[in-house]
Amino acid sequence: MKVSLFITCLADLFYPEVGMDTVELLEKFGCEVYFPDKQTCCGQPAFNSGYHKEAKEAAKHMITIFENANYVITPSGSCATMFKEYVHLFDDGEWSSRASKLADKTYELTQFLVDVLDVQDIGVKLPVRATYHRSCHMTRLLGVSEAPGKLLSQVEGLEMEPLPNCHDCCGFGGTFSVKMPEISKEMVDDKVQNIMKSGTDLLIGSDCGCLMNINGRLTREGKPVKVLHIAQVLNGKSVDRGESDGYPYK
Repeated sequence: MKVSLFITCLADLFYPEVGMDTVELLEKFGCEVYFPDKQTCCGQPAFNSGYHKEAKEAAKHMITIFENANYVITPSGSCATMFKEYVHLFDDGEWSSRASKLADKTYELTQFLVDVLDVQDIGVKLPVRATYHRSCHMTRLLGVSEAPGKLLSQVEGLEMEPLPNCHDCCGFGGTFSVKMPEISKEMVDDKVQNIMKSGTDLLIGSDCGCLMNINGRLTREGKPVKVLHIAQVLNGKSVDRGESDGYPYK
């Protein structure tokens, strides 16, 4: 099965290991992964800030880059959601139709592993107590809520604990955390408090933006909780409790 990887800005610039783990996971389950090297930002920051004209230009570019793909896979529920939003950006029949075709073949990573590849045995081990952060776009807009749990339940030795108020936003929200830093800080502080209440050693999530925001606050507060993207967990990355530089993978 041939698939195309949509890496996203945050994974490309800050979490390249998440992209590598995504590729290795897909290859493990029989996919041939293609990386369109002319891909750029999907336009979500502009779209969320109300700059729809600029977002349309980014959308047209990304539609053109990915429209010949069989499947488009991304390690971000938020950015997968943006590809779905392209349909609502265009009144023009041609671009609306092209956007719809792209939306239909775009999947967040865990969604693809469960709904398309029907993965029943992830084949990795991670003996640690962890909790899972539900990102807003992935659960509320993309509608993917069950797939991560189904896959994490297959990880040998992983003990998952519920995260109190798990549906609360972490306060990142893309440009929201930049434009409203005081409110964003209060929101992520609440998230950190709930993570500590879970009594776990590891936080897992499916969106790099959320994880960057939460991990930054955990690190600044000196909390002994590590953070991993779900692609890293499913690809067998371990947690090194001895590290102190904010990077929880090895």
